[in-house]
Amino acid sequence: ATAGPRSFSAAEVRARCAQGACLVSCHRRLYDLSGFVRLHPGGEQLLRRRAGTDVSAALDGPPHRHSENARRWLEQYYVGEIEPGDEQVPPRGRTGTGSLSEAVDEKEVVAAAQTPEQTDLHYKTVDVEKDLVDWQKPLLWQVGYLGEKYDEWVHQPVDRPIRLFHSDFLEFLSKTAWYVVFMVWTPVVLYLSWVSYTSLAQGNTRLFSSFTTEYSIPVHKYYFPFIFLVGMFLWSLLEYLIHRFVFHMKPPASNYYLITLHFLLHGQHHKSPFDSSRLVFPPVPASLVIGFFYGVLRLLLPEMLGLSVFVGGLCGYVIYDMMHYYLHYGSPKKGTYLYGLKAYHVKHHFEHQKSGFGISTRFWDYPFRTLIPEETFKKED
Repeated sequence: ATAGPRSFSAAEVRARCAQGACLVSCHRRLYDLSGFVRLHPGGEQLLRRRAGTDVSAALDGPPHRHSENARRWLEQYYVGEIEPGDEQVPPRGRTGTGSLSEAVDEKEVVAAAQTPEQTDLHYKTVDVEKDLVDWQKPLLWQVGYLGEKYDEWVHQPVDRPIRLFHSDFLEFLSKTAWYVVFMVWTPVVLYLSWVSYTSLAQGNTRLFSSFTTEYSIPVHKYYFPFIFLVGMFLWSLLEYLIHRFVFHMKPPASNYYLITLHFLLHGQHHKSPFDSSRLVFPPVPASLVIGFFYGVLRLLLPEMLGLSVFVGGLCGYVIYDMMHYYLHYGSPKKGTYLYGLKAYHVKHHFEHQKSGFGISTRFWDYPFRTLIPEETFKKED
């Protein structure tokens, strides 16, 4: 027979919180958020201040009403039940939100440290018997069979890593540490910037020279910073368009291959949004896409002008990938631009998958009318 949920006394919860754990309750259900505090869009300190308290009211807001996906996400950290009569666990005194009405007994701390049960229960939302895929096997070749159930399944995020391929080599190529993108592409940006500037300095680049020599416009080296910024601006538009129309295409339920392609491109990221090895674009496939856009610019613009725009766009891509990783794993200070952007992007993942497509900026969400609406709460009398 399966053992029932473990019971925790208020004293044990206080002791674990005093040791640095972040335990919260929702009614009588107890959750260990210690591994999630840095990832929380509201910031680590917000969760730390709530350690040892009941968060059932906070889930409904204000300032934020948590989505069904967020509540489902919380269940991954379920560790047991608060003993009857102990539901209201006093807050931790050292967080600065108040002092403990009951001092934490040193014996409680020692007892908690020696407790053999582990409270880190990641992956518990995946029930092997009930889930639609077998998590013990690579997922890429399974998701195409989900059909009409795929869209709902892929937008119910879980906190666990994903394996895509049977081949260890292909699996290795599909994963990338964030710093690899910076190390690979930053030298390319610097080198091509130098090539573009020095080539423009020779004075041989002119606009419309293929149509007319009399009215062609010379492109001076002093224009390079402006052209570079134009490239970055164009990248921000491309980022939005790719995210909205390619990554968020809804594959036909009857098409196994399009579902598989969608999961490979972006669905895996929505299913496991905090898989740190899949938050940036691997350099090998990225080089193919980057090469394609370079070829397009070469066809449309004079060589050095096209290269100058391209290098600005490439720089924009590197910034985008770094920001995307930070929006998932960083803990920006409240009130900063990145703090608001992190909350915005997490809302896209957990509740507003059909809007909020801007990642490094919300700019393009305005003209395309895909801005995530601000939450409002009615004032109670």
